[in-house]
Amino acid sequence: MIKKIALAAALIGIIWYSLNDAKPNSSTYLAQLQKFRREKNQAFRQSEESPLPAAQKAAFDSLKYYPGDPAFVPHADITRNEKPDTTLLQMSDNKAEKYLNWGVVKFSINNSPQQLRLYLKADGRDSTLFIPFTDLTNGHETYGGGRYLDAPIPRLNESEIQLDFNRAYNPYCAYNNEYSCPVPPAENRLTVAIPAGEKSFHD
Repeated sequence: MIKKIALAAALIGIIWYSLNDAKPNSSTYLAQLQKFRREKNQAFRQSEESPLPAAQKAAFDSLKYYPGDPAFVPHADITRNEKPDTTLLQMSDNKAEKYLNWGVVKFSINNSPQQLRLYLKADGRDSTLFIPFTDLTNGHETYGGGRYLDAPIPRLNESEIQLDFNRAYNPYCAYNNEYSCPVPPAENRLTVAIPAGEKSFHD
């Protein structure tokens, strides 16, 4: 009987420890996300590279975001293109820019399988993968022209990437019509809503 009680107490201790150990991870993630968002707001207010015109900078307070939610950091598997071909992404001014068709990432949102194409700037200057996409929030709560994600380029032996929709962001075209931005291709039109990341800038 004593052994059973000791075993039960040990199991309860393990469960309690696991739950409490998971909380700091989630809390740490959300704290890092909030820090990232504060720093981006500061850059929009003060940086010379801010897309906001001077008049808007003076009145700017904060970008609009969905609350951070770790559920929108899905497990994401990649398939690389061994020899990425060069493709043209249409720009918002009807011109085009060269990107490498790097591969595909597959994941699930609310148990719905999805996939997105991964791109890399053809000039070799970018150190991250570029993921332009649309979802069912566009034109309602988020920018109608779609949003972007960046992801670290995985090592050769890695088959996953970190896909964090809480960091989905608007193209500069959403803030200032003087910019030309890549338009998400048809292959990257998600069939689900992604209520995560940055919302529309203008009401």
